[in-house]
Amino acid sequence: MPGDTADAATAPVDVLITGAGPTGLALAIDLARRGVTALLVERQPEFSRGARGTGVQPRTQEVFDDLGVLAAAQAAGGLYPPLALWEDGRIAHTHEMIELVDPTPSTPYSNALMLPQWRNQQVLHARLLELGGSVLLGTELQDFTEDADGVTARLTGADGAVRTVRAAYLVAADGGRSTVRRQLGIQMSGPDLPPGVSIVADVRIDGLDRDHWHRWVLPPHGFVTLLPLVGTDHFQCFAAAGGDPDTSPEAVRALIACHTHLAPEQVREVLWSSVYRPRAGMADTYRHGRVFLAGDAAHIHSPAGGQGMNTSVQDAYNLGWKLGQVLRHGAPESLLDTYQTERRPIAARILETSTRLHRSGSLRRGRDLHQLDIGYPDSPLTRELRTGLPEGARTAGDRAPDAPCTTADGTPSRLFDAFRGPHFTLIALGDTDLDVASLPGADDPALLRTVRVGGPAPDLLDADGHIRDAYGAGPGVFLVRPDGYIALAAPADGATAPVAAALGAYFGATQAV
Repeated sequence: MPGDTADAATAPVDVLITGAGPTGLALAIDLARRGVTALLVERQPEFSRGARGTGVQPRTQEVFDDLGVLAAAQAAGGLYPPLALWEDGRIAHTHEMIELVDPTPSTPYSNALMLPQWRNQQVLHARLLELGGSVLLGTELQDFTEDADGVTARLTGADGAVRTVRAAYLVAADGGRSTVRRQLGIQMSGPDLPPGVSIVADVRIDGLDRDHWHRWVLPPHGFVTLLPLVGTDHFQCFAAAGGDPDTSPEAVRALIACHTHLAPEQVREVLWSSVYRPRAGMADTYRHGRVFLAGDAAHIHSPAGGQGMNTSVQDAYNLGWKLGQVLRHGAPESLLDTYQTERRPIAARILETSTRLHRSGSLRRGRDLHQLDIGYPDSPLTRELRTGLPEGARTAGDRAPDAPCTTADGTPSRLFDAFRGPHFTLIALGDTDLDVASLPGADDPALLRTVRVGGPAPDLLDADGHIRDAYGAGPGVFLVRPDGYIALAAPADGATAPVAAALGAYFGATQAV
């Protein structure tokens, strides 16, 4: 990947990514580990300092596990504290706003992780640097043209010079007011949210405990919240405001003092502030030739429920492996059409959820927001070949769950260890007639890894039955995509042919054995 100097932007790349928020950073990480050259540009001269979206849902934590950033995210983050409702200068009630869920063998990450977005971006950026990638800050996309073979874009660097870059594909991760989406003329449609305006700010406050998420109710429908941001001495303020609010430090101090028991001088410092106006919508299309929309450029949500950033990162995770297969492993370009086919219905569902929560004003947050139930059963990439399955069985299109197990010599392991990386994973349960050596990609563990569970020569032992509980007693075969979803589920007999056909579509003729 090019370095951090603007001069390097003239080198051709496989993928140009505009916008270095969590979406663009996650995509750049995924591409870097696949050997895909990408240029990530961000028009701002530095990463945003705002906490913004703070919730990393369990499914996104699984994505972070695979991308190699979960440990750093967990070290920098933590659980949300209980909500404290203030009345007459004292805490009148407390309750758990976010339901706490015990982990299970199949879902080791079971609760939302509080992680300020600026810290989230630091963690992702550090991982990108480890992989040899970089970000061109202060670099703005001016315009671009498409042709049959790629995209030619003009970039303006921090020095004001305009340079041209050639890329096979352009991915717009440049936010809700996406320059790329506007240039393409792609419209957004969605529900109307109740009008309103709020101030969002990161502040330092004296005299307020950090054991609660503090809330003051303002008649008739307003409120102020102060959330202690884990790993910092900051609070995130969200306060209803009116008209065209002033975001200056003095105005933020006055707003907090007006609606809480705190004095202005207790708001020791205002680190960052912004105006929030509720918007919701979804792009009419996610693809235009060689250009893709991802994250807020493709869908805008109410922050209610903490779904927007998580949906955006998972957009990147879905698109990244498909770009890698096309650019590096001979997959047909039609594979990229499944990005919209799979992700746009998910965005529609999430948009409905966040809009419902926004309109209701409900503060309760449960496991229905964890995004662990997202799947692609109707995707053209999904094939379920087994019959007579019991009700509730794991099927093709579902998320591939984790399961603690051991290696053949008794060393503790888990299925997520086998999944971690840019490869496909083939799980063979019990005694199957699978001829692994004849499969496309079988000779390259960077493309395909096979794990046999049970049978005559097992790689993994399921002494406690966790794999059986998650995937069924078998025998059978599961092909798990690089993004952790089951692409193919087949019976044990005659499994080689359908697995080979599925892999051949992803790897192309050059990988056939």
